[in-house]
Amino acid sequence: MILMLNIYFIAMLVVSIYFFLMASFNIIEMKLVTVKPRLTTGSMVSILVPARNEEENIERCINSLLNQNYQNYEILVLDDNSSDKTWQILERLSAENSRVRIFKGKPLPQDWYGKPFAIQQLYEHALGEILLFTDADTVHASTSVSWAVTNMEKTKADFVSGYVGQELLSLGEAITVPIMFFMTGFVIPMFLNRFVKLGYFSAAVGQYIVMKSRVFRDIEGYTNIRKKTTEDVYLSRYVKELGYKTEFLDMGDQVKCRMYNGYNAGIQGIGKNIFDFLGKKTALLMLIAFAILIFFVLPFPLMFFLIAIQSPFMYYCIAVNILFTCTWLVMFLGRRINWLFTFLWPVMYVNLIIMVLWSWFRTVSGKGFVWKGRIVR
Repeated sequence: MILMLNIYFIAMLVVSIYFFLMASFNIIEMKLVTVKPRLTTGSMVSILVPARNEEENIERCINSLLNQNYQNYEILVLDDNSSDKTWQILERLSAENSRVRIFKGKPLPQDWYGKPFAIQQLYEHALGEILLFTDADTVHASTSVSWAVTNMEKTKADFVSGYVGQELLSLGEAITVPIMFFMTGFVIPMFLNRFVKLGYFSAAVGQYIVMKSRVFRDIEGYTNIRKKTTEDVYLSRYVKELGYKTEFLDMGDQVKCRMYNGYNAGIQGIGKNIFDFLGKKTALLMLIAFAILIFFVLPFPLMFFLIAIQSPFMYYCIAVNILFTCTWLVMFLGRRINWLFTFLWPVMYVNLIIMVLWSWFRTVSGKGFVWKGRIVR
C-alpha cells in the first residue's frame, strides 16, 4: 500500500512539474517567434467573416476591420442564413464602405457543418494571396492585418494561428473558456511544431487563422474535413500532414473576443468540440476523464485530508497544488487574463470532467448540440 501511494504521489509530482515547465516554455516559444506588426502594404489580404445570427456583434467586428493601418485588403462577409437582423446590418455597412463585400449563404448541405461551408463559399469570391479567417464576435486592433502579413513573411509559414485575447466577463466563463488552453497550453510541447511533421503538434484557434490562398486551394479547402466541429484544429493538422509549414503564435494584443456569453453558452460551445477533438473515440475519452479525476481533481481535496492527519505524503500533495496554481498563473498572465482567476483551477477541472462526459453523452445518444440554431452531432 505504501509503495502504491509513493508511486501515485511521485507520478502526480512529475505531471505537475511537466505542466509548469510546458506552460512556461510554450509561452516563451510563442513570444520569441512572434514579431510585432510592421508592414502596412504588401500582398493582398482577403478577410473572410462567416456570420450567423450575429446582430449584436457584427458591426463592432467589421468596424474594427475597417480601421486597419494595412492598405491592401478586402473584407468578405457571408450571412449564413441568419434569422435576426445580421443581413440588414451588413447591407448598411457594405453601402457605407466599398471595401466590404457581402454574400448570402446557400442552404447548408447535410454533409457539411456551418462554419466550414460558410468559409468555403467566401473563398470562391476572395481575391487575396493571403486569407484571414476570423469570427464575427472578434474585435481587431488597427494592426491586426499587418500582424498577419508580417508574421507570415517572417516565419515563412503557410498557415498561422494562435491565442487571441479572451474576455471573461462572468464566473461561468472563467471556469469554462480557459479549458481551451489545456492541450496547447501545457500538454503539447508546441516548439516541436517547428521541427516535427506530425499533425498532432499543429494547432489553431478558429477566431484567427491566416493561410496562403494557394494552400487553401491545393488542399481543396474544408472539403476533406467538412463535418468537424473542431474544424480549426483539423485544418491545421491537415495542412501540416500535407507538408506545409504551420505556426502557432501569440496574438493576444491584436484580437479580442468574448467567446461565450455565460456558463451555458460555454458548456454548449466547448462541449460540442471535446469528443470531436478526440476523434470520437470513447475509450480514449474515458481514459482522459479518469486521468483528470485522479491527477487533477483529487489532489486539491486530498491535500486538506493529508494535512489533517499529518501524513508524510502531505508535502508531495502541497507541492503538486502549488505547481498547478503556478501553471495556471503563468497561463493567465501569458494570455493577458485576470490573474485572480488562477485560483479557480480546481473548479475548472471538475467542470472539465462534466463537459467531457456531457460531450460524450450528447454525441453517442444522437441528441447532439444546439449551436447557432442548428443541431450539431
